[in-house]
Amino acid sequence: MKNKEQFKRLLKFIAAIIIITLFAYSFFLLWIRQYNQDMKERFFYYGNVLMEIMYIFVYAFSANSFSAFRVGYYRVPSLIGSQTLGILMTNAITFVEISLISHGRLSPVPIIRLTAWEIAIAAVWALLFTKLYSNLYPPRKMLIVYGNSSANALVRKMCSRVDKYIINESISCDESIDRIKERILAHEAVVISDIPSQMKNQLVKFTFENDIRTYINPKLSDILVRGADECNLFDTPLLLCRNDGLSADQAVIKRTLDIFLSLVLIILTSPFMIGAAIAIKAYDKGPVLYKQQRLTIGGRKFYVYKFRSMIVNAEKNGAQLADKHDDRITPVGRIIRRIRFDELPQLFNILKGDMSFVGPRPERPELAEKYENSMPEFRFRLKVKAGLTGYAQVMGKYNTTPYDKLKLDLMYIERQSLRLDLKLMLMTVKIIFVPDSTEGVDGEMITTRREQHSAHTNEEIENILK
Repeated sequence: MKNKEQFKRLLKFIAAIIIITLFAYSFFLLWIRQYNQDMKERFFYYGNVLMEIMYIFVYAFSANSFSAFRVGYYRVPSLIGSQTLGILMTNAITFVEISLISHGRLSPVPIIRLTAWEIAIAAVWALLFTKLYSNLYPPRKMLIVYGNSSANALVRKMCSRVDKYIINESISCDESIDRIKERILAHEAVVISDIPSQMKNQLVKFTFENDIRTYINPKLSDILVRGADECNLFDTPLLLCRNDGLSADQAVIKRTLDIFLSLVLIILTSPFMIGAAIAIKAYDKGPVLYKQQRLTIGGRKFYVYKFRSMIVNAEKNGAQLADKHDDRITPVGRIIRRIRFDELPQLFNILKGDMSFVGPRPERPELAEKYENSMPEFRFRLKVKAGLTGYAQVMGKYNTTPYDKLKLDLMYIERQSLRLDLKLMLMTVKIIFVPDSTEGVDGEMITTRREQHSAHTNEEIENILK
């Protein structure tokens, strides 16, 4: 296994080159035989080469933005979905480009055919290379070292990807360090989940020395340090945690983009918003919109607007999160929640300045207070403006625990940049097409850090592994 690890990147690179080459050739034939022939002023050698280069560049950028080349990381359906989004974005941009330079109207039919052909190629490509990857790199047999907090949720998640991980043994940090090291050497990889810092330091050094792959479930302090810069003024290495957010110029650019994009999207989605409003009103004659008080940067309170997806007076007994099969959600509400149309009115919150496109999701004051009672660090999310989407929405699910959402939000806060914002916005487009990203909170889902940190025995984790 170890001897083959160095070829992983090479395999993924070859896979990317193959699909890029196939798409480039397909577009070249379309351009030469169809669109260039239909133009009033045809392109010749250098012009044709330029069109080909531009197509390759746009596809590579689009596909990479949707993580469409990550063979072995995503399952086949997700990989095909990512490729499909990349292809649609590429061919839409390309057709606009061709239309602008053609000095006349050209039929979209050829590029629609090309799109269908490329999606078919992408499906075959994803199947073949995922199969090849899984044969060359079968799932590792792993050990999990856990502390006093519950590791069962992490084990369940990792066991859901048996194509990548096989956790076949667990061991408590209460065991002796020598016993733990002995068990680590018997496995191909180890997962370290919330153990004392001193022991974690010893084990990380041990796995480094013995070339054993290590997955670490980070503490909040680990995430804060990840955003640090190197400071090399002296012969003693230093890590600098700036903790000051975006620079002034980046903040101005981000606000300008928020205003521009929110205006554009309000115009483009207005037909859908009107349709959703009519459907909601027609179902039960109740109000179309509802507002809730939420928190944004600095703890400032504001009202967030959404299309109503629940029955009228759904929270007459107090604030509560939506259950996975919540009977308060109306039939119309289930549809607009699944396709995220209930969030569209928040474009006006962004235009107003209460929210940004990217940032931690705004939390309700009463729920935030509840979470802060068990994890005071939850208020760290208020260091930046609340957002429509973010790491917790792209990487997590609706039923992700508040503690894990906090970790994801801090990952964004410590690494925020305009480039990251763009990537997260594009990835948000992808998760709209993933059904399980809109799940409610499961009845057994843990909601506070105090509950999440209930003790778990080795026997209970072993029952999960069975």
